[in-house]
Amino acid sequence: MYAAFFRGTTKAILLRAGILIAAVAVLDWRIVGEIPLGFLYLLPMLMVGSVLQPWQIAVVAAVCTLLAEIFDDLSWNPRAGLTRDLLYFVAFFGAGLFVREVNRNRKIVLQHLEEIEHQSEARRAAEQQLKILIESSPAAILTADPQGSVLMANEAAHRLLAVPAGQLSGQPIHRYFPSLRNVSGPDVSRQFFRTVMQARGQREDGESFLAEICFSTYSTDAGIRLAAMVLDASEELRTHEVSGLHQLLAGSRIAIGAVSHEVRNVAGAISTVHQNLTRDGMLSGNRDFEALGNLIAALERIAQFDLRQSADQASDVDLAALLDELRIVISPMLDEQQIASEWIADPSLPLVWADRPSLMQAFLNLITNSIRALSSRDHPLLSITARSENNQVLVEFSDNGGGVAHPEFLFRPFQNGAHSTGLGLYLSRAFLRSFGAEIRYRPIPGGASFVINLRAAV
Repeated sequence: MYAAFFRGTTKAILLRAGILIAAVAVLDWRIVGEIPLGFLYLLPMLMVGSVLQPWQIAVVAAVCTLLAEIFDDLSWNPRAGLTRDLLYFVAFFGAGLFVREVNRNRKIVLQHLEEIEHQSEARRAAEQQLKILIESSPAAILTADPQGSVLMANEAAHRLLAVPAGQLSGQPIHRYFPSLRNVSGPDVSRQFFRTVMQARGQREDGESFLAEICFSTYSTDAGIRLAAMVLDASEELRTHEVSGLHQLLAGSRIAIGAVSHEVRNVAGAISTVHQNLTRDGMLSGNRDFEALGNLIAALERIAQFDLRQSADQASDVDLAALLDELRIVISPMLDEQQIASEWIADPSLPLVWADRPSLMQAFLNLITNSIRALSSRDHPLLSITARSENNQVLVEFSDNGGGVAHPEFLFRPFQNGAHSTGLGLYLSRAFLRSFGAEIRYRPIPGGASFVINLRAAV
């Protein structure tokens, strides 16, 4: 009830205070007695103190002091009157200032409470979002104390480690990831880790898998903590190994095919000589001559093996993505040799029909040859261009490495003077032809250019 006098707009409070001041003045004027009623002005001073500035409070306090002095029945003289009026003013002004400070502090407290409430709400929302993010993450997320005991694990961690939901807490993390024993323990407070590693993981049932672990250690009020995000990289390892085996077998078939071709040529020449000598009859009945004939026949049978590359691994390939991966792979080599590079690709390259690992291998072989040619050149430059043309996609590798001295011998195996075995371009062309692609050499001023024609996937 009484609090209602102190609530409302500034005008409403000042109007109530003015009416109250007038009422006290009239009451003090009408009641004659030895008891002054000036103390009643404290109530309107409390009201105006909540809405006025200090100088305005002082003006109202002076008015109340004047009214109290005018309408009381006490005699006035300079000594007693001034003292009494000063006490009135101080009491009224002090009451107004007190209420003003109380009201200001109350507003500050309310603002702080609102800010704390807002921060608490934001923190709760952030914690809720973080919890949802952790629980919905496909990666296993775990935290552990210095002793290696799991403090928190999300649903993906339980699935990855084949542990029933909610039962990972308190379990030793080293049981599932032995390699983490070296980064968690009582001594980790002196060194913090933030890195990624691949290590062996073990599920609850004893099954091993390849784990890719992103982990870090951090400090809290309760001590050092280990946080780890784990992915099962077993499928990636299997895919990589199968792809490597496929490339090895494909390269081996092509290499053996090249050897068989050379053996076939040599065996054909020897067979012709052997047949001529047989017709002459000069060595008839000679056991060594007959053994030579058997050896020639065996070589011819070996050389007839069909070792052509199969195209059953071909599929639709995103060439733009493959070129991005190629750039990531070769950038360190180019930087090391201080070779500048240009990458120009149409923004709307279609999918191409190819065996992805074989196509990457052909690209890498061409770039390796360019790097070798550019290593001794001034201002070396390698340019890779990809563009669509009719129903084909052309990928061109150009460099200013001086060109090829004898282009007529390109793509032939076992060339004299070739680097290593001389099978690089031969294998690359065989890989490309296995899925319908082709490669050709194009001379350019001061350099060389190899153009790969790929079929656009329909």
